[in-house]
Amino acid sequence: MRRDSKLSSILHVLLHMAHSEAPLTSEQLSGYLRTNPVLVRRVLAGLRERGYVSSGKGHGGGWSITCDLSKVTLRDIYEAVGSPTVFAMGNRVDHPSCLVEKVVNQSLASTFEEAEALLIERFKDVTLADLSSQFNHLYAKHKGEIHGHESHKQ
Repeated sequence: MRRDSKLSSILHVLLHMAHSEAPLTSEQLSGYLRTNPVLVRRVLAGLRERGYVSSGKGHGGGWSITCDLSKVTLRDIYEAVGSPTVFAMGNRVDHPSCLVEKVVNQSLASTFEEAEALLIERFKDVTLADLSSQFNHLYAKHKGEIHGHESHKQ
């Protein structure tokens, strides 16, 4: 089963935007993710509606961060991208009248709900500024080494 990486992907491009001195085009951002620019534009449009990013057209245009990184949490971004399903696991529903299936599903459902609520609650404790700071620390530590996006320099 394929995992939903939308949250991770949007955080990825947001950090690139936060560390860029100029707006980045959808094509540049999609290159970081090896995906289609239309998909990047679609997700960023939702973030633009919330005031986290802006876009400019024409020469020198592109996407820019417009929010205070210290005020936007992972929970904010998680909600902005549509609150994707946290866990890929789910319950069987092949035999709804089976008492064993009912007991198993009730137990798993409450456990999944508790775990998901805890994770989403923890998202409130991490800001985009925290991620940016971690990146800056890691970048300084590995300065001069080849990184994953060297072919996509701004």
